[in-house]
Amino acid sequence: MRILITGASGLLGLNLALSVAGPHKVYGVPHHHLLQPPPFQVRHGFLRAGGALERLLDTVKPDCVIHCAALANLDDCEADPDLAHRLNAELPGRIATLVAKGGARAKPAQLVHISTDAVFDGARGDYGEEDTPNPLSVYARTKLAGEEAVAAANPQAIIARVNLFGWSLMGRRSLAEFFFNNLSGGRPVMGFTDVYFCPLLANDLARVLMKMVAMKLSGVYHVVSPAAASKYEFGVAIARRFGLDESLVTPTGVAASGLKAPRSPNLTLRTDKLRAALFHRVEDTGDMNVAQPSYIRGIKGELPSWQEGLVRFYELYQSGYPQMLKQLLVAAPIP
Repeated sequence: MRILITGASGLLGLNLALSVAGPHKVYGVPHHHLLQPPPFQVRHGFLRAGGALERLLDTVKPDCVIHCAALANLDDCEADPDLAHRLNAELPGRIATLVAKGGARAKPAQLVHISTDAVFDGARGDYGEEDTPNPLSVYARTKLAGEEAVAAANPQAIIARVNLFGWSLMGRRSLAEFFFNNLSGGRPVMGFTDVYFCPLLANDLARVLMKMVAMKLSGVYHVVSPAAASKYEFGVAIARRFGLDESLVTPTGVAASGLKAPRSPNLTLRTDKLRAALFHRVEDTGDMNVAQPSYIRGIKGELPSWQEGLVRFYELYQSGYPQMLKQLLVAAPIP
């Protein structure tokens, strides 16, 4: 399979590209950073430039497009809502339209669009895919607009609402890295006791997404951990896993944080729909795991939890994975 991944220098895009390169022919489009030759083909380009997407799709001829690129910093989105709309709403719609048309291909490529749990206001939690979103921030509103644009242009696309953590290219893209970097340096950090989420390790998320592609799913899915945690609980768990001082994680309410963009307090999401699609079919047919690549064969019976992901996060650290990622970085950013 030929897979095109946008945002291939980002937290999910890079881990996804590294996870599936080998079994598949992977083409990654980084955004801000030049990459040393990784085990996938890099296509540098400004996706919003006139004709750039068309040329990229015509050249790569992907069987699957996974759109991870986004303006994901909440405060950056608040500061420049026009840019946030162009990147998070307009660009996904253009990609979905072009992928649906298929060009000269016999059939259109599969499309996976990465969205966010933040489309909900977090007033009550336990959200299912059928619940009506109510985004609070510019980031969340533009991501919801991106979902709507993708669904209108390409109804067969997978729209995955995610929350994730993991090791990143620069070492500071995820909440887990934030806690690890500060705690390992002996610096106190705030841990929100009133903000709940269901994060998946990026490497686990990559495996789940590829299983969804293999099963040719479509529509909106919540692709998150089946277990929830407060951000304080998550920070303490990081400290304990790495043998760091958990007393440095100060229990704090989000209102006292001074953050500019509004945060949804309770982003616990239900995963019934995804679990039924992935696992009930396996039980019914009995052979969905046959001949599947090793990176998705392990996804059977249940979605990985954030606790299981944290064990793997630690194992990746011990194996030198963060250092390997940093070695992929070329100092000069993409102009």
